[in-house]
Amino acid sequence: SIAILLYLVHKFKTPDHWYPSDLQKRARVDEYLSWQHANIRAKGSKLFLTKVLLPLLTGQTLPPEKLEFATEELNVALKQFEEKFLQDKPFIAGSEISLADLVALVELMQPVCAGYDLFEERPKLTEWRRRVEEAVGKQLFQEAHEEIMNIENL
Repeated sequence: SIAILLYLVHKFKTPDHWYPSDLQKRARVDEYLSWQHANIRAKGSKLFLTKVLLPLLTGQTLPPEKLEFATEELNVALKQFEEKFLQDKPFIAGSEISLADLVALVELMQPVCAGYDLFEERPKLTEWRRRVEEAVGKQLFQEAHEEIMNIENL
């Protein structure tokens, strides 16, 4: 999906903030896009699979210790995300939204859809989410997540 996003950015000459021409900002976006695969994506998907998808497919809930371990792993990645990538900036690459923010929030919504409110007790993450949603448009954000927010109703 990252390759597709980058292709679309180049093909359609999107606004610069999505994938900045400034090399330092672009490096920041690239750094996050590389890091997230083994961290936010892997840990968030694991929690989603453990809590929602596997029980949905098998009809059996997994042992609580597996869910607890998956949650702890995600919490470590979230702390790293806040400290290394968000720091005290409005967005990952600085003052404007980028592909990094978009990819990050989409990945973080999987555990949220699984019933784990990872934004609770994380004011920095909550404020960042609010800024990303506003930049994208709240209605579009809700439409994009409508199906996954109702996954348990399948």
